[in-house]
Amino acid sequence: MSSIQTIQVHTAPAYEVSIGGGLLHTCGQHLREVLAPCRVAVITDSTVAPLYLKTVTGSLEGAGFTVCSYTFPAGESSKNFITLAAILEFLAEQHLTRTDCVAALGGGVTGDMAGFAAACYLRGIRCVQLPTTLLSAVDSSVGGKTAIDLAAGKNLAGAFLQPTAVLCDTDCLRSLPAAVFADGAAEAIKTGVLDDESLFALFEDGTLTAAPEEVIARCVRYKAGVVERDEKEQGERKLLNLGHTVAHAIEKCSGYAIPHGHAVAAGLAIIARAAESLGWTGEPIAARIAACLAKSGLPTTTEYTAEALAEAALSDKKRAGGDITLVIPKKIGACELKKVPVTDLLPIIRAGLEG
Repeated sequence: MSSIQTIQVHTAPAYEVSIGGGLLHTCGQHLREVLAPCRVAVITDSTVAPLYLKTVTGSLEGAGFTVCSYTFPAGESSKNFITLAAILEFLAEQHLTRTDCVAALGGGVTGDMAGFAAACYLRGIRCVQLPTTLLSAVDSSVGGKTAIDLAAGKNLAGAFLQPTAVLCDTDCLRSLPAAVFADGAAEAIKTGVLDDESLFALFEDGTLTAAPEEVIARCVRYKAGVVERDEKEQGERKLLNLGHTVAHAIEKCSGYAIPHGHAVAAGLAIIARAAESLGWTGEPIAARIAACLAKSGLPTTTEYTAEALAEAALSDKKRAGGDITLVIPKKIGACELKKVPVTDLLPIIRAGLEG
């Protein structure tokens, strides 16, 4: 087992993110440090269950926990009220109480589904995150945002529930198909654009592939700081949505066939080109961002028209009345929130597609 890095997230309540190899094998031991023996419902999907469910169940039971598990069909198409209701019914059938815990074992969809179920069940029980993808490790497992998709758009129903602990086993990255690893790279590169040159450079020089633990830790530290300062996304935390307005529109237009990370990559490249074309950047950055994304096997544009994307984006949760807040990259390591009329969204997206 590799050395374990730990990062404190000072929310209320505070929790610790542990990053390193072999953590699923010892998850029971680690969770005993923050949980008294209780019933743990492991929520996972049909892709992850055959790989890791037995390991996690065995470790939890060995540490004195009573374990039950629920597996739902993998994929964004399961991120809905039907799956949420099935999980809630399962928790009730298993007689979980407020002293028990939900464990989210999987990627971003599982983390969202299990976290939202934990936030709803009995008006809130504890949840631990066991991310198995790069995307969930660098982003979605930390910060307490949980949600499901509605017909009108992505992540439109949800709740904030900070996890009791996050255990990120980097050995899981070895089992990821290239396209799934690239999904996580998109969110990590986004964080590099937000944070600073030194982090962004790690994606340009190949460190993400060679030493993912270091990149994950850097991304988590950055996000932890933002979440500590703005837990409920009233200001600074909105910056973490860089590229996401267009990304969510791409996902919706595709019927969620395009995975989140690939959509984020295209959305990031499009908003960078738009910002540069409209004179909002402090220096040329669009080509550099696009090259970094392409190096990780990610798209830098989309087949959907500006009209289709603008229409889909009108249901985005970042809209407020007649305005929508966009995250504009000024340079690597500096982004700003820009409120624009929704009527300006079409020409902005068009500039990003044509730039």
